[in-house]
Amino acid sequence: MDDKERHEKGMTKRRKVLGNGWVDKSIAGKTAFNAEFQDFITRYAWGELWQRPHYDERTRRILVIGSMVALAHWEEFRLHVRAALAEGGFSADDIKEIILQQAIYCGVPAANHAFKLAGEIITELKK
Repeated sequence: MDDKERHEKGMTKRRKVLGNGWVDKSIAGKTAFNAEFQDFITRYAWGELWQRPHYDERTRRILVIGSMVALAHWEEFRLHVRAALAEGGFSADDIKEIILQQAIYCGVPAANHAFKLAGEIITELKK
């Protein structure tokens, strides 16, 4: 697969996982400064890693959400929780279980913050 095909497949997967709205916003924010990075993550995160056959999309979403709790990357956590709920067929209980699991391995303060953020997203999406 060449870089163009990898980018196209990556963009398709990125839109499927995160939703068109988020991806369109991200593309609109592309500048000369960050364009290469945007291309890089589209080709390699979405065009390579998310295409691998071993784990299904649901499992990859769980891994990403759990990793974002562990690393306290709250903006990405919110992005992926929102996408899992809105695009990925996840329920509030699915998110709760991920956070509970992470409470043991990442600590209660991280889980406490994750519950706060996820709760805000769940409430927002119900509107």
